[in-house]
Amino acid sequence: MTKNLVIVESPAKAKSIGKMLGKNYKVIASLGHVRDLPKSRLGIDIQNNFEPEYITIRGKGPLVNNLKKEAKKSDNVYLATDPDREGEAISWHLANLLGIEKNAVCRVEFHEITKETVKKSIKSPRMLDENLYNAQQARRVLDRLVGYKISPILWKKVKKGLSAGRVQSVAVKLICDRENQIQEFIPEEYWTIKGYFKKENGEIVEAMLTHYLVDNKEEKLNIKNETEAKNILNELSSNINLVSEIKETKRKRNPYPPYTTSTLQQDASKKLGFASRKTMMIAQQLYEGIDIKGEGITGLITYMRTDSTRLSSEAVEAAKKYIIEMFGKEYSNGGNTYSKKTNKDAQDAHEAIRPTHLNLSPDKVQDSLTKDQFKLYKLIWDRFIASQMSEALYDLLTVKIKNGDYIFKANGSILKFSGFLKVFSSLDEESNDVIIPKLDIGEILDLSKYEDKRNFTQPPSRYTEASLIKTMEELGIGRPSTYSPTISTILARGYVMLEKKSFYPTELGDLVNDILTNYFSEIINEEFTAQLESQLDAIAEGELNWVKVIEDFYDKFEKALSVAEKEIEKIEVKEEVSDEICEKCGRNMVIKIGKYGKFLACPGYPECKNAKPIIEKIGVKCPKCEDGEIIKKRDKKGRLFYGCSNFPKCSFVSWNEPVSKKCPKCGGIMVIKQTKKNNYIRCTNDECGYNENI
Repeated sequence: MTKNLVIVESPAKAKSIGKMLGKNYKVIASLGHVRDLPKSRLGIDIQNNFEPEYITIRGKGPLVNNLKKEAKKSDNVYLATDPDREGEAISWHLANLLGIEKNAVCRVEFHEITKETVKKSIKSPRMLDENLYNAQQARRVLDRLVGYKISPILWKKVKKGLSAGRVQSVAVKLICDRENQIQEFIPEEYWTIKGYFKKENGEIVEAMLTHYLVDNKEEKLNIKNETEAKNILNELSSNINLVSEIKETKRKRNPYPPYTTSTLQQDASKKLGFASRKTMMIAQQLYEGIDIKGEGITGLITYMRTDSTRLSSEAVEAAKKYIIEMFGKEYSNGGNTYSKKTNKDAQDAHEAIRPTHLNLSPDKVQDSLTKDQFKLYKLIWDRFIASQMSEALYDLLTVKIKNGDYIFKANGSILKFSGFLKVFSSLDEESNDVIIPKLDIGEILDLSKYEDKRNFTQPPSRYTEASLIKTMEELGIGRPSTYSPTISTILARGYVMLEKKSFYPTELGDLVNDILTNYFSEIINEEFTAQLESQLDAIAEGELNWVKVIEDFYDKFEKALSVAEKEIEKIEVKEEVSDEICEKCGRNMVIKIGKYGKFLACPGYPECKNAKPIIEKIGVKCPKCEDGEIIKKRDKKGRLFYGCSNFPKCSFVSWNEPVSKKCPKCGGIMVIKQTKKNNYIRCTNDECGYNENI
């Protein structure tokens, strides 16, 4: 007879924990949720306090029967699903199916999966937390009501297959609103003037014209057009250039706090190019346990769904010892604590994401990890160690050069002490020194040249995965467990597209967003969604009744549904007819919008089911076979890449857009690379490394 049965969610976690607990424990995976609302109907009794109708998920009957059998044979049953609301709900449903009393001391939480923590946690189980379960249940009911009540209206008024979601629809709204801002943006012209001033010894000082003196007070200078710029240049040429002010200051740059789910997803996107879904999948692997050579199976990071920056005192002390040993006492700040949360309603149940063992450095475990696991683990490791290090110290120098009533400014900075930057300098914030030659007040500089430049104000940038997650977090939309699924859902529904790492709304997304914002504006908006998230947090804390929250929501929602049913007129989604002839039936094919964007389909469906991708050429011959043309393609996840039109004869593919020009250094293939600061083309031959600015 098994003495102790432990139920977790995933087989990988079951394997890890099973080896740590030993032969007196049997660890089985539930494979996620075992019960849920039925897919074929609403499954919520609106008239009876919104009572959910839970059923065993199709296909999980044998698994549930096996769990019941194992539970009967066991002296103790421990429910050890993930330590969050979702995990609490799975444990609650398991307890219901297995006949475990709700006040039984059976719930175990593993915030990290290491031998010490697992053994310690299994000895201190608790009762199931009804408040946490009700918070998750309220979210599930809210999402079901929105999805199953609005979607039929979209089917009836627009077309079948459309759907709406409470949080997802707000994410689409953010992307559509940003696109509207970009389209409506009117660029304004402005000019800048840069001066290159020469010292007697020939050294050059670069400074920007920034201010103008009015009654001996500095006013910010705004040069609107070329005429103004030329007039200023004429005035400048008749005056001397005098060093009027030299200001030396020191600046401290504080380390970043350790990662939360949101900041990890943002940095993994910006620095590693990982989609949020990929980041969470790899983080789950690192949390659940990796077979480390010489160590056995161990979880390398703490639980990866958290919006807290809190660290345990043990972790802080371990980091302090590590930093002093590896870098010296001056690099330790004595133990930084981070209590500030990402928003006022953030949950503080977990620590921040951090390594579990500082003796398992990335370099030490690299051979046991995949390439992507190593990249993410190193990112988490470096961020945690840096969070416990001293500030970086800079010497700043500001120089003003006076020309008549015009003021030029030059800013210099020298990194005097690297502090936390020794292990964690952001890839897009390189700390390069900007050195200004030694100057004296009253020194007169010769003019080397002026450089005037025409500029235009820029519209706001389109959302990337990183910036969308950051915005959702700042607005209080969703929680750590929902950012990644939300993005995956809006991409899968075809409401938005991700092209060159930026989100664009599709025509379908614009259409659905217009309907939802016009008829459900009080519900599908940022403020109301954030308010609901706060109420869900309050339910989890036992401060609000979940049924009351749903009642208040539904009262408003039901009125909006009634208006939408009456007022939304049937919208004919006109399909654009193409010149392409269907080779199967001879009709002109039409352009449709699907999961991965536009494609060609025969209008004779269902009699004729012919469909094919739209071939979009970029005007570049294939650099490999030189016979075909480069065309845009999408993979199964909807990601854009470039391939040869002669596929499969020619196998050329590239994530980056190829150009016609061959590498002047090695003759290799050149592709476009984009960064925040500039675009450039580079050779794909890593041994060559040639690149040039566009």
